[in-house]
Amino acid sequence: MNNDKDITKVRLHDGIVGILNIGSILLASKFGFDWIYVAAAVAILQILSPITKFCPVYTILNKLIPDTTPMQNGK
Repeated sequence: MNNDKDITKVRLHDGIVGILNIGSILLASKFGFDWIYVAAAVAILQILSPITKFCPVYTILNKLIPDTTPMQNGK
């Protein structure tokens, strides 16, 4: 059962990151190019997370769903 919750956590992470990216692009197209920096920041964090083993979204999800395998928690 823990594996099912781990899969749910990964899917939540992917959904949150996807919403941030698409939302940033939509906001940039509607309100100005400055919103594209949100998508750039998310992309940079995604690129660096395998190296740093830190992801802010997983940090929050690890706290919200504590009975799962900790992911990208700096270890």
